Amino acid sequence: MENMKLKTTLILVNLASIMQSADEMLLPAVYNEVGMTLHVTPTALGSLILFRSIIQASCYPPAAYIASRYSRTHIIALGAFLWAGATFLVGISSSFLQVAISRGLNGIGLALVVLACQSLLADCTEAESRGSAFGWLQFTSCIGTLLGGFVGILLAPTTVLGIAGWRITFHIAAIISTIVGSLVWVCAVDPNFPLNNVSRKQGTEKESTIDSVKDFLSEAKFVMQIPTFQIIVAQGIVGCFPWSALAFLSMWFELIGFSHVYTAILVTLFSVATSLGGLFGGKMGDFLAQHFPNGGRIVLSQISAGSAIPLGAVLLLALPYDPSTGVWHAIVIFVMGVTISWNASATNNPILAEIVPERSRTSIYALHSAFESTLASFAPPVVGILAEKLYGYKIRDSNMVNDPTISRQNAASLAKALYTLVAIPMVLCSSIYSFLYCSYPRDRERAQVYSLMALDDQQIELENPKIVNDDVQFGNFNTNFLTK
Repeated sequence: MENMKLKTTLILVNLASIMQSADEMLLPAVYNEVGMTLHVTPTALGSLILFRSIIQASCYPPAAYIASRYSRTHIIALGAFLWAGATFLVGISSSFLQVAISRGLNGIGLALVVLACQSLLADCTEAESRGSAFGWLQFTSCIGTLLGGFVGILLAPTTVLGIAGWRITFHIAAIISTIVGSLVWVCAVDPNFPLNNVSRKQGTEKESTIDSVKDFLSEAKFVMQIPTFQIIVAQGIVGCFPWSALAFLSMWFELIGFSHVYTAILVTLFSVATSLGGLFGGKMGDFLAQHFPNGGRIVLSQISAGSAIPLGAVLLLALPYDPSTGVWHAIVIFVMGVTISWNASATNNPILAEIVPERSRTSIYALHSAFESTLASFAPPVVGILAEKLYGYKIRDSNMVNDPTISRQNAASLAKALYTLVAIPMVLCSSIYSFLYCSYPRDRERAQVYSLMALDDQQIELENPKIVNDDVQFGNFNTNFLTK
């Protein structure tokens, strides 16, 4: 019975991941139509993602605090309800400011869902299969990206009952997200959370809010002092820039001259490729970790990051800006999607779960997401600035929309800007991973020792509840533990 509940929970977590990714992809998929409707530039469109990401990142720490004390399944459901409402508001917005405010609210819901899904998955899986589990989470996330991009691009140029197609996509996403949130609330279970309790503190002596906040801050300080965490965050900050920049791919394909249908096919193909790459990376990461525990996961990510440099050059710079070469674009983008998508499932997420005790996993995923998403969210505006200021992108008015010469000039400008934000960050990303060869084995062993000590303390407390050992408090123990 418990096994069935766990499987149901994992299925619903992945379903929530699908809708979360679909929601994030909707706006980039309809950039072209939103830009023309609201009369805004690529820089302004990119700033929408920046604004949402800053709000989302700022919500990760309080989301971690809540997730450590309440059912994560309920948090996922509440996050889904919140982003559904915000997504609906985007669909009825008539100005850039309204869209920006709605996307900011959307970021709060996404922060709750992303964090709770990651920590819940880590707690539900064993170390030897954690890469595969995160691979499946990445797979379902990519399926959401695929669906969001495909549906958005197909409906964008249409009109339904007098309503612009791009607005309809946001309404559909809001309705489905509400349904998914309801299913998670009713059917999913947090394995570390008693069903009949309101919070994790019930059944034990309740601590004051001030004490619990102090405990959370001490835990966060402990996590940020771990060298492996610092390295993964550093590579993630630069490594997320290419992925954020690639949100402009659908716009770039349309500027080349591909139809909405073929653009949707290419974006879908890329999403399928990245989802398969995530699965492959997770399984290969588990395999290499068993045979080369100190370096197997790391070398896999260096290969993945390095492959983006030549493949990105072929796609963005070498292939002609001509719709007749669509087959070659499809081949290159598929290979690129498969090879550059291993890092999260093969290396980052499994290692983060191994370098801290179980009770700190929510905090480490929250801090990791906060640092990465905040700085990586600057990528879309940077793409717009590079395209407009450095590479000569021209803003199109109603008389220039169908001018193929202007469109291809803009495609070339956008391609150069995109490749700048692919090649340079990936070189840095692959280089930064090298430091993990020294820090990861040491931090993993420290976390294992701490977990064993914590189990011993729990056993003593069960045998004699009156014994209280102040030395195992997070704020006192962990800082000293790192220096040993």
